[in-house]
Amino acid sequence: MIVSKFGGTSVGSPAALEKVIELLMDPSRRSDTALVVVSAFSGITDSLIEMSRASASGDSSYLETAGVLKKRHLDMAAHFMAGKDLEALKEKIDLKIEELLKILEGAFILRELSNRTLDLVMSFGERLSASLISEIFCARGIPSIFLDTRELIKTTDDYGQAQLLEEESFTLIRSWFTSSPRGVTPLVVATGFIASAADGTTTTLGRGGSDFSAAIFGAALDVQEVEIWSDVDGILTADPRQVKNAFTVDTISYEEAMELSHFGAKVIYPPSIRPALERGIPIVIKNTFNPGGPGSRIIQNAGSGSYSIRGISSMGPVTLIRLQGPAMVGVAGFSSRLFGSLARRKISIILITQSSSEYSICFAVHPADAEEAEAAIAEEFEREMYRAEIDPPISETNLSIVAVVGAGMKSSSGISGKVFQALGRNGVNVVAIAQGSSEINISAVISSADENKALNAIHEAFFLDGTRSVNLFLVGIGLIGGTLVEQIAAQRDNLASQHKIRINLVGAADFGRMIFDPQGLDLLKIRDQLKEGQGEALDLNQFVQTIADLNLPNSAFCDCTASDQVSLMYEACLSKAIPVITPNKRANSGSLDYYRKLRAISGDRNIPYLYECTVGAGLPVISTLRDLSLSGDRIRRIEAVVSGTLSFIFNNYDGTKPFSALVREAKDKGYTEPDPRDDLNAMDAARKALILARECGMALEFASVQIDPILPPACFEAPDVEQFFVELEKIDQSFEDRRSRSALEGKALRYVAVIEENSARLSLREEPANSPFRGLVDSDNMVVITTDRYSTLPMVIKGPGAGAQVTAGGIFADIVRIARTLV
Repeated sequence: MIVSKFGGTSVGSPAALEKVIELLMDPSRRSDTALVVVSAFSGITDSLIEMSRASASGDSSYLETAGVLKKRHLDMAAHFMAGKDLEALKEKIDLKIEELLKILEGAFILRELSNRTLDLVMSFGERLSASLISEIFCARGIPSIFLDTRELIKTTDDYGQAQLLEEESFTLIRSWFTSSPRGVTPLVVATGFIASAADGTTTTLGRGGSDFSAAIFGAALDVQEVEIWSDVDGILTADPRQVKNAFTVDTISYEEAMELSHFGAKVIYPPSIRPALERGIPIVIKNTFNPGGPGSRIIQNAGSGSYSIRGISSMGPVTLIRLQGPAMVGVAGFSSRLFGSLARRKISIILITQSSSEYSICFAVHPADAEEAEAAIAEEFEREMYRAEIDPPISETNLSIVAVVGAGMKSSSGISGKVFQALGRNGVNVVAIAQGSSEINISAVISSADENKALNAIHEAFFLDGTRSVNLFLVGIGLIGGTLVEQIAAQRDNLASQHKIRINLVGAADFGRMIFDPQGLDLLKIRDQLKEGQGEALDLNQFVQTIADLNLPNSAFCDCTASDQVSLMYEACLSKAIPVITPNKRANSGSLDYYRKLRAISGDRNIPYLYECTVGAGLPVISTLRDLSLSGDRIRRIEAVVSGTLSFIFNNYDGTKPFSALVREAKDKGYTEPDPRDDLNAMDAARKALILARECGMALEFASVQIDPILPPACFEAPDVEQFFVELEKIDQSFEDRRSRSALEGKALRYVAVIEENSARLSLREEPANSPFRGLVDSDNMVVITTDRYSTLPMVIKGPGAGAQVTAGGIFADIVRIARTLV
């Protein structure tokens, strides 16, 4: 024998009910299913509550809502039935609606709504649906009878939260099924959710109580299994509305299912599991609209499964109440007094945690119970509070609980570390922690604003087979940023399949516009979309705030501009636990205080701040300096050619053409800025030298960097670029004289930065033939590092120091590095 329960969405429309009929008509099931428990049509219970509250407040709109409710049931009847049968059914529906309206009219007149009356009003949802569905089944060839479960399921008279009287209910159920004449093989269609007290008054089993009704019948009749049919494929690893890539759990133990459902998993009502557990009856969760799916089986022994946890659930909002004081330490019976005072007021406790010193204890309750809980505590500990031995209770609101559940925790080390690393890495602050002695649940209380992000971060850490994702927000899609986007697009499939890394471009800004899409922007179209003016006007503060508001896990901010304004956003990003990746030198070569502040936030909060490409494009300069320092080596001196433009000019200045002609050639080839003076003033090289000095621990400001000018003032004072070249041609001979003198001595000109002894200087030097800088080609960069370990033979880092491809590649590597930190 099987007991099947169909939820509100499974019976809430003609199309859905057709699916149910199709299931029950299946010959392989027909002989097994003896009892069907049905919920009210989807949304009806909420409407009944709304009508009750409206009537009690003197709002006559409940009459209109009652008309809508009546029409919905009449429409359902008309879809399946016709003629005299339909007319007879309409009369039954009319009678029930009249009965309902009389009750509501009483509440309207008295301006009062007791829990007892509310239970009675809510019962009409199941009474209407079950009686109607029973008639429809008969009309469609499924012999059935209607059962009002108030006759058989007995509870206490705690209206609104009635407790099952198990022995009495089981006796009535067994007696009814063994003695009631029901013809050949009629199907019993029973009301879910409702029951009655000893005096016959209507009670309810709690929202989701139809699951409980099915489990009660299943346990009383010792059935083969209890089926719960809804609109989802079973119990999922997380709520699919919050975690898009959640998937179905094939098998799960009773204990795991209870933990998940207690903390918010809405597939099954928590009390439903207990009757089945006590008798070892499997509960099967299946989808009415996908009956061929495997569903989920709740059983005694579910095994360890493929993952170390079974699922994640959350509930919120909750209120956390904290009580503390010296009178609690070492005092026997304190907890008994505390929770006894709450129990007397029928306040349910969701979570409890206590400090090992016994100085404080906190617990979570539903927000609606918070005020009552505080009053109960104040009454119970009035004397201790008067003597200042216990502080008044402190309440924290707008919180949620995230629960990580799985029996595999018992045999797997590092689960807690993995959970809290995922939360911490995403800037989710944990307010309280609880873990049961059974070791199948770790619960964390967090801000409700972080609930979705926390669920996704933990789910990815445990269930995505090592897959790591980065939700990227990019400012600047010019030459470098545009090339970066192209590289990500070209490499995305390979990253996903070979390295289990996913990069999702969620936000982008350039051309005075910004666009966001949490599902991901089209990498191949985003540049054109921004150029065409799509999206909204760019506001950098709003851009960063949107990243925070979207609150996606593993978000990262990437700046591919050379803007001071954008670099000023880094502090806000890092403070919001958003990693920053940038080739923009402005932040690290600006004020020393700002540089130190960014490094401090990154280090203290473990939020990545990656800027490898600020010096040497894609060359591993910054990371090498950091590794040398971390390994205990001391950097004595750095000599470097760090300007690709100046490197090209002086590497190719061999006397075959004038210096001005070579500068013009560099401009034509795109090696310089549109105005070459922006490169020849050596400011860009000086910023890079300052960054290297600061990475070596030198407390330098930009004004401290000594820059030997390459050109005379007249070149920089020229009103435009063409006039600049006129002035440049005037010093061609002086450059040639210096070059030829150097050549006679076997030397060549190179513009070199030297960092040592808390100083940084850039100058045009004459390098001998054995200088490593003589081996530079075109726009190559080179950094020569002398340390305690690399003293006789310095370390040399050499390679392309400019160009969109290598720079974008370096940024791309930093983004991938962000993904790797997620493990």
